[in-house]
Amino acid sequence: MASPVPPATAPQRRDRVVIRFAGDSGDGMQLTGDRFTAEAAAFGNDLATLPNYPAEIRAPHGTLAGVSSFQLHFADHDILTPGDRPDVLVAMNPAALRSNLGDLPAGGLLILDTDEFTPRNLVKVGYATSPLDDGSLDPYVVHRVAMTSLTVAALEPLGLGKKDAERSKNMFALGLLSWMYSRPTEGTQRWLREKFARRPEIAEANVVAFRTGHAYGETTEAFAVTYEVAPAVLPDGTYRQVSGNTALAYGLVAAARRAGLPLFLGSYPITPASDVLHELSRLKRFDVTTFQAEDEIAGIGAALGAAYGGALGVTTTSGPGLALKMEAVGLAVMTELPLLVVDVQRGGPSTGLPTKTEQADLLQAVFGRNGEAPVPVVAPSSPADAFDAAVDAARIALTYRTPVLLLSDGAIANGSEPWRVPEEDDLPDLRVEFATGPNTDDGRFLPYARDPETLARPWAVPGTPGLAHRIGGLEKADGSGDISYDPANHERMVRLRQAKVDGVAVPDLEVDDPDGDAPVLVLGWGSTAGPIGAAVRRLRTAGHRVARAHLRHLVPLPANTEAVLRSYRTVVVPEMNLGQLAFLLQGRFAVPVESETKVAGLPFGAAELAERLTPYVSKEQVPA
Repeated sequence: MASPVPPATAPQRRDRVVIRFAGDSGDGMQLTGDRFTAEAAAFGNDLATLPNYPAEIRAPHGTLAGVSSFQLHFADHDILTPGDRPDVLVAMNPAALRSNLGDLPAGGLLILDTDEFTPRNLVKVGYATSPLDDGSLDPYVVHRVAMTSLTVAALEPLGLGKKDAERSKNMFALGLLSWMYSRPTEGTQRWLREKFARRPEIAEANVVAFRTGHAYGETTEAFAVTYEVAPAVLPDGTYRQVSGNTALAYGLVAAARRAGLPLFLGSYPITPASDVLHELSRLKRFDVTTFQAEDEIAGIGAALGAAYGGALGVTTTSGPGLALKMEAVGLAVMTELPLLVVDVQRGGPSTGLPTKTEQADLLQAVFGRNGEAPVPVVAPSSPADAFDAAVDAARIALTYRTPVLLLSDGAIANGSEPWRVPEEDDLPDLRVEFATGPNTDDGRFLPYARDPETLARPWAVPGTPGLAHRIGGLEKADGSGDISYDPANHERMVRLRQAKVDGVAVPDLEVDDPDGDAPVLVLGWGSTAGPIGAAVRRLRTAGHRVARAHLRHLVPLPANTEAVLRSYRTVVVPEMNLGQLAFLLQGRFAVPVESETKVAGLPFGAAELAERLTPYVSKEQVPA
């Protein structure tokens, strides 16, 4: 009979794990987390991530203000959030430990770079005594690893200076965690050599550090157990890991290709939207032009000019930049040109929290323009959904000749998850017909004649013979587009522009109510989709009857929204603001809505939201 595998070498199965890498903003925690994520995606796990980093380019070394972290939740089943609390915390210095230890549950695994726990670093963050010695870490499973000195020693034969060698310690940590969780290593080594191809000595240093961390896990007796998280069972298809900003950029390119139009991005860099500009700048081969403008107003002005010229015009920004763009959005409303305005929301007001997430731009998106200037508003619900939301926003802009506001946020933009790459034929046909000649029986061209179904006006490319017409921000005469100050005409045009937006075709709101008798509906929008879904799972497991629904289209709302709201005794709307969607729903439908809000710069946790929802579902539970 064959001998059993020794317990110390047999990986222990886990259905899910949450790992948080934390260190100084110069320690490469985002890179480390992203590489572990890439390997988890390649292995076939379902996953969700939460990067968290300071706004300062480089905060003082070793301080609480400079802590950067990356949390990854990977599993063998469908998951909805990056996890509430880490099962494993890798802390590269005392500041990272102090900032993140409160989130690690008792019994959690704690891996520390002991080389950084010097008296000076301890004093910087307010430790009177070293946590390595004072017993404060007794509730946790602690692994003390001299990552910095082990990395420097391993790289000594390469002839690197100590400072350059120390920069590779994040790869030591990645190698160690890759060994612990049975991750493949070839992909990371190949990626490192490609990333640092222009500096082969740095590439080799990182590869050696990665291998050293992996070998340390294999050979040290401190790590007696490895773990294994099996691939998730996902629908058939081709998958890749994608962040929300990357998915959004791909969606814009796909929409332009399906429309047969060049894509033009006019943008001014701003956190956390800049990565859309970065990504699109690498895709010139798909007839993409990117223009980094000198300011926000120039960015949207150029994008609107591109739309006038027959391109799919896009501008990207975050909350402060959206405020600056609003006059030009009003111009797009008046000229009735297709334009996509992407707002990747962040904490505010003013400069606020540049690297933290929030959903507080909804009212600005809906109402933030002078005059009656209605604009459709679309919001993705996850990183992967940003692709579909971008295509959907382009559909609306092109079909109805209107600017469209796409409301992403920091959690979606910087988070990542598996994305099923669609087949081209599964994407909508967005081809448009430009005006080519007169559109009246008497041979005239009326630039504000309207399609009877969509109320869209013709799209006339400048220079087309016979289609000369006026353009600009002054009120247009119905049909001819001539400047008009006539009161009756103004009222007619205001109502026509509103009717066009009100008539945008959007699907009905779908409700997840397994038994059809839940008394409570939890309704969300944007990145609250994951936390709401995870919280509702917990409540249902506890025996509560609760329904959930999620809005992608915020203007116009789905036609059945009021009917859905009136179907439940209690409607709860969780938001990362002070209740903006709840305000809109109550004002529109006069239906009582309970508001659960959070403005901490972080998403809702699943357990946190389930706790908040429990009083509502407990109060409403009556025998079916």
